[in-house]
Amino acid sequence: MVGTFYRASGTPRASLVLNGATGVPQRYYRHFAQWAVQQRLNVLTYDYRDFGESLSRHQKDSPLTMADWMLDDQSAALATLTNLAPHGPLWILGHSLGGLGVAFHDYDPRVTRITTIGSGFAYHWDHPWSYRPFVLAFWFLLGPLATAMMGYLPGKSLGFGSDLPGGVYWQWRRWCTRRDFFACDIGSALPRPDYQRPLPQLRICVAKDDVVVPPSGVQRYADTLRNCGGRFVTFDPADYDHRFLGHIEILGAGNEAVWGDLLALPETANEDIDVVSA
Repeated sequence: MVGTFYRASGTPRASLVLNGATGVPQRYYRHFAQWAVQQRLNVLTYDYRDFGESLSRHQKDSPLTMADWMLDDQSAALATLTNLAPHGPLWILGHSLGGLGVAFHDYDPRVTRITTIGSGFAYHWDHPWSYRPFVLAFWFLLGPLATAMMGYLPGKSLGFGSDLPGGVYWQWRRWCTRRDFFACDIGSALPRPDYQRPLPQLRICVAKDDVVVPPSGVQRYADTLRNCGGRFVTFDPADYDHRFLGHIEILGAGNEAVWGDLLALPETANEDIDVVSA
């Protein structure tokens, strides 16, 4: 995998790994990372294998699945951050797919905070009517037809975002077209999670106007993690004088006003930015 380590000058309050959303390249998060280092946070961003800057072969030749990204790649990224930042607390920020692996991972004792945003059980009938035609085309018409023909999802050509390995698309489709979401793969592609064990401070967050993973799906996900200490948090665009926060966009440039609350930062402090390859 290829990643970028943004280093805060001075003594960081914590070091954060950002597990990205499906189909969102790490470069999208550069604005968030540059803001975070000004708050005295080291930040590691990265691309999942066979995607973005981590692309090492044509995606039609990739054997990888959504579970591989969620389990192996996210674990490897946290291990890398542990080595890059050998001292101080570690934080995890999971965006969409990036936050779905919470119950499947073992955590270094230094991990003190886990925050997810837009991570949830996105069943296709939960989406608002305005978004549903896109979803139905993605899961039942153009998406599966093109992926079956090409051997990978040609998302750019179809207007569905990024290209993805076929195994990632098919497993993603299976999860999002079942109300039990990834429960269908527990015991095979996924290990059995422990929904009773205590976890580091855990906040399961969503924007109220997220149509991609609606708040109802995020609430169902948060409910499975309640006994682990998970807390469900919503963000209203009106509270920040924004018309829109959305799903992907909430971590994009222009939403800096939200990010301090997302990470539950008690204060901010300006620091210089030093970016090195990881």
